[in-house]
Amino acid sequence: MTTEAKKISGYILLSVPTIVYGGYFLLTVLSGQQAQLDLTEFQKSMFRAGHAHAGVLVIFSLLVQFLADQATLSTVWKWIARLSFPVSAIAISMGFFAAAIGRRLTEPNELIFILYIGVALLTLGTVSLGFGLIRQRKRTD
Repeated sequence: MTTEAKKISGYILLSVPTIVYGGYFLLTVLSGQQAQLDLTEFQKSMFRAGHAHAGVLVIFSLLVQFLADQATLSTVWKWIARLSFPVSAIAISMGFFAAAIGRRLTEPNELIFILYIGVALLTLGTVSLGFGLIRQRKRTD
């Protein structure tokens, strides 16, 4: 594991307590302990989706650090691959949460664009890392 992968993995792991707290809050919402918030089923669904995406993408972000070490990419593209996954985890989950903020919403508000930015970053990282893993290193004989 490279120094870059170790350092980024450390930062990613430091984000896990925020996901844990989000899970706790979601549990209180779904168990009726936050009735004063008066959330719609749409809002609860968006909060579930945001929490689930955060957890899955953070795990994926850790795996990517190992894969990026093995990819045949320029330094810039390697950094794009390494960082796009954790940044997309933040943007995608934030997009779900932000799009559901408001009183008694039943459809996403204009902040849904944050989710689409996250999806674009995730796509960029996935495609670049995929190509980098498929590419063969040039032999220098």
